[in-house]
Amino acid sequence: MADDEQRIRINVPVLARVEGEGALDLSVRDGRIETLHLRIFEPPRLFEKFLEGRAWHEIPDIVARICGICPVAYQMSAVHALEQIFDCEPGPWVRDMRRLLYCGEWIESHCLHIHLLAAPDFLGYASAPEMAQDHPAEVRRGLRLQGVGNALIKLLGGRSVHPVGVRVGGFHHAPDLRAIEDLLKTLRAALPEAEAMAQWTATIAPASDHSAPFTWVALRHGEEYPMNAGRLVSNNGLDIAPDAFEAHFREHQVPHSTALHAHLDGQPYLVGPLARLNLNHHRLPTSIRTLIRQTGITLPSVDMFQSIVARAIEVCLALHQAIEILERYRIPDEPFVEVAPKAGTGMAATEAPRGILWHRYETSADGLIKQAMIVPPTSQNQARIEEDLKLSLEAFGLDRGDDALRQQGEQIIRNYDPCISCATHFLKVRVDRQ
Repeated sequence: MADDEQRIRINVPVLARVEGEGALDLSVRDGRIETLHLRIFEPPRLFEKFLEGRAWHEIPDIVARICGICPVAYQMSAVHALEQIFDCEPGPWVRDMRRLLYCGEWIESHCLHIHLLAAPDFLGYASAPEMAQDHPAEVRRGLRLQGVGNALIKLLGGRSVHPVGVRVGGFHHAPDLRAIEDLLKTLRAALPEAEAMAQWTATIAPASDHSAPFTWVALRHGEEYPMNAGRLVSNNGLDIAPDAFEAHFREHQVPHSTALHAHLDGQPYLVGPLARLNLNHHRLPTSIRTLIRQTGITLPSVDMFQSIVARAIEVCLALHQAIEILERYRIPDEPFVEVAPKAGTGMAATEAPRGILWHRYETSADGLIKQAMIVPPTSQNQARIEEDLKLSLEAFGLDRGDDALRQQGEQIIRNYDPCISCATHFLKVRVDRQ
């Protein structure tokens, strides 16, 4: 190896704050990163193959098991795709309840990330319990808000983890008015707490060391901030229906990782809360736009450390939307519409907490799944994570010590909240320099 070249290997066994294993390999020459590989070791889970041969009505409960943090997202993308095949339009009550269910998942997932992953990073703690010793009020507030999200999921899903209340065509049951009234009180009390949390996140997020432009992608809806529906748009001119996803987006296998990477027209891109906020802040209610100004975040933002603020703002939005939906709640004649299966192909994209989640299904005449394809947010962000790591670590300074590089790398990766199986937390680092 040449004297002016250093090869750095950071091995990343993962425990505690997340599941999953990964490693970061760097080749450094003349103070610059020549190659960077974020390697993921997890074996394939083969969920798409599990779905083949299963009946259409089994799909919502099966895909909910893909992720314990965002089961609703997988259910929503699945039911929308299947309803497209079956020419099913469930109507406004189901649409409202699906948005309500998604609000619960955004609240639960974002609050988990803010308080258990990102905030300990930014405040210099190894874990949330350690942070709670010095910041007990903030951690308790975060856990209360996460509990509110779980309560929303349970209202319609029957339980907060791997909910079972969703079906193609609607829901298995409609909540009674007493449950709605009780939850409304909780939501109204939680909103000012969430607003205070958003202000707090703006004070702890560090400034990025670089401001290189990049592409971000999200759904955009004509009337609302996107969750369950919309067109796929980007800051670089993309504007397509979810049916055209495969014409522009490509998943591919890289030699150094079991995790797939995705490109938009050959380039890395960002999905998730910062992308959504950058592209859709004009769709926010006036009160939320006022809150954004109070936090001091400037949109559009290319500072990935502002993702924690974007998540907190979306928590406030989700609470605002949930209150609005429940205030006009009524018990329907039926919480679902009947579905008649048929052969066909359907595609749908919804906004998981971590970004766009795209599903495609092909069914037989009796509604059995012939083929399934699922493109999660993590694979879509994987190439962007590597791009960000390269730029950020170079700006941070490759001559820093091993612990400093490890900590900076962790923070960069966790900004994206990747499911590997959920995010990445390095416990031990070995740096080989030659």
